[in-house]
Amino acid sequence: MSKIYDVIVLGAGPAGLTAGLYAGRARLSTLIIEKGQDGGQIAITNEIENYPGAQLEGESGPSLIARMTKQAEKFGTERARDCIKSIELSGDVKKLVGSKGEEYYAKTVILATGAFPRPIGCKNESKFVGKGISFCATCDAAFFEDFEVYVVGGGDAAVEEAMYLTKFARKVTIIHRRDELRAAKSIQEKAFKNEKLHFMWNTVVEEVDGDEILSKMIVKNTKTGELTTIEADEEDGMFGLFGFIGLLPNTALYEGQIDMENGYIRTDDDMHTNIPGVFAAGDLRVKSLRQVVTAAADGAIAAMQAEKYIADLK
Repeated sequence: MSKIYDVIVLGAGPAGLTAGLYAGRARLSTLIIEKGQDGGQIAITNEIENYPGAQLEGESGPSLIARMTKQAEKFGTERARDCIKSIELSGDVKKLVGSKGEEYYAKTVILATGAFPRPIGCKNESKFVGKGISFCATCDAAFFEDFEVYVVGGGDAAVEEAMYLTKFARKVTIIHRRDELRAAKSIQEKAFKNEKLHFMWNTVVEEVDGDEILSKMIVKNTKTGELTTIEADEEDGMFGLFGFIGLLPNTALYEGQIDMENGYIRTDDDMHTNIPGVFAAGDLRVKSLRQVVTAAADGAIAAMQAEKYIADLK
């Protein structure tokens, strides 16, 4: 059998990195497994203003995550780049199997795989993802320099990312299903002052279309039911459509093993799941607020509870 770690943390977003930091600092043998880049959702966020202690000017998701990663590594946390395909959480030793058959073992597991963007929900959407439709302004804004761009959503993320897109696009329009934004008032104030930002109220996207790339969409007024066709400027030949309407938990791997509610993992206040030695932290668990600060807090609590669990085994 391979090495049996005290703790395996699955996911390297704010919750997973904080868990790794606290577990490593507690002198627990710790492995963080991440399939992609560190940071999860925050890694594609351009500006961070509300994380305590963040730099007031120029703090971004990637810069914050880079410091978290270094902190976790400083305390001896090991890393593995792998996509876990199967997981066995029952028993005293938990087993995880990677995409190439690599096996990982641990006394405790902290699940911190986060969430992913919710699809816009319009007809033909999948055909145009990466061909005009995006869910990451930081990643794709430059592709739409001097083009028109539409943003679906009305919360903090949607409005903040729409403002970021105004640095590149010549015009940005927020499409929102209601007649007022849900974003924080401070964010709304900035948005309404931005001359390049426009609003399409009481509207949803019904269908998208185009010849290889996105150049046409049909929107519907949620109050009147009226359908309107929007086509790209003839000289442009395309436009951008960004979706920011919430997240879906990345928990399919655990189905049938862990208690869930609408796809989110149920835990108590100390991050315990229904399985002894298995904890959950961050956006994938049932909670009232999903922010970097709450994810980090979850990770810290989960790691300390893992330490207590291991101590009780002795």
